[in-house]
Amino acid sequence: MIAAYNGGMTVVQAPADLLRRRLAEAQQTYAALGDDFISIVERAAALGVEALQQLKGGIYILGNGGSAADAQHWAAELVGRYLTERDPLNVHALTVNSSTFTALTNDYPPEEVFERQVRAHVGPGDLLLAISTSGNSENVLRAVRAAKIRGARVVGVTGKGGGKLAPICELAFVAPSSDTPRIQEAHLLFGHCFCELIEASFTPSVD
Repeated sequence: MIAAYNGGMTVVQAPADLLRRRLAEAQQTYAALGDDFISIVERAAALGVEALQQLKGGIYILGNGGSAADAQHWAAELVGRYLTERDPLNVHALTVNSSTFTALTNDYPPEEVFERQVRAHVGPGDLLLAISTSGNSENVLRAVRAAKIRGARVVGVTGKGGGKLAPICELAFVAPSSDTPRIQEAHLLFGHCFCELIEASFTPSVD
């Protein structure tokens, strides 16, 4: 038997029962995705394609913790390949330069760690993909505001009703859950679909 978290309470149950419940929760979250999800991914990918088609245009992705891992994952899929061979794309995760990151958190308030990078790199017509499970991460919110001032397009990826993030983005995917693991699982699906649509736009057709 193991202790498991369930809506604010800790309950004791068999591992198999816990896993069945988690599987059912994940299935319920995915089942709640429908035409709205499809529309949001299509529109987000279209913004990404528009950014990449600009001279020196790019996509910049950021987030904290697990969302930082998503940022790096999705950037890797587009700089490398997701499913097909094509030219590398100008996509960056603003979470990976350890010297820049530690210098910024040492010399400035931690809330500025993404904002300053956005001010350094992001320009008009670029796309910022801002990931926050809660929608309330202050360093993400400040980065979004900075990107908008610089004329970039902004897509938010969040959950728990959207928090403060969704209303300040041009477009937002709000995972239909208030549970962090389920939100992050839905984010992974969003990211894979986003990458696949962008990749398809830059993959040479085979006659």
